[in-house]
Amino acid sequence: MLCHVGNIINNDTKVRKILQEFDFDIRNISYICIENLKRIKTFGKMIDDVLNYNRQFVASKGYEKYITSKYPDKKLAVLSCMDTRLTELLPAALGLKNGEAKIIKNAGGLVISPYDSAMRSLLVAIYELGVEEIMVVAHTTCGACHMSFREFKHHMLDRGVTEETFDIIQRCGIDLDQWLEGFHDTEESVRRTVDTVSHHPLMPKDVIVRGFIIDSVTGALEEIK
Repeated sequence: MLCHVGNIINNDTKVRKILQEFDFDIRNISYICIENLKRIKTFGKMIDDVLNYNRQFVASKGYEKYITSKYPDKKLAVLSCMDTRLTELLPAALGLKNGEAKIIKNAGGLVISPYDSAMRSLLVAIYELGVEEIMVVAHTTCGACHMSFREFKHHMLDRGVTEETFDIIQRCGIDLDQWLEGFHDTEESVRRTVDTVSHHPLMPKDVIVRGFIIDSVTGALEEIK
């Protein structure tokens, strides 16, 4: 719709003249149309590629070598970051094979509150899936370091989120500054997460919780005490 409007503006001199009288920036409208057209052209392409591959994967029975149970063989859970550098590096550096551990990921490998989804997943891993040890694994040069709502806000506005939406969220009691805050000291962040997990009121006393930082390049682990 926006691109259609842009075409009308560019091709109809009467419309252009009227808009100019009201101080509309025609160049800006055209730019918005071009940017939206670029997004439309690529919209869903990556997911379609994944779906096409998936059909071939299933047809060739590529799944057979991954068949395992839901219970982790090593009774281990790892809370880490969603950073793409760790997708293969993390399990390889920890010597973990398919089915041996529960790997829980989010932005920064954090437990930001005692009742967030990461903490919930850890408790499920313990009580439902038999986990006995937990590793909290942050990593070097993490994107969540120095992350803040202030940095995200202008990107959100550019993508269509309104100031009114921010106000409504704030009135509902959600502090976006706190919710989207990262951390400034990786070691301290690991200590805080380990402390939150190990001292959670629903955490069994016999579960071992230890914290680490993994090198994003070499995979070397440093234990944080």
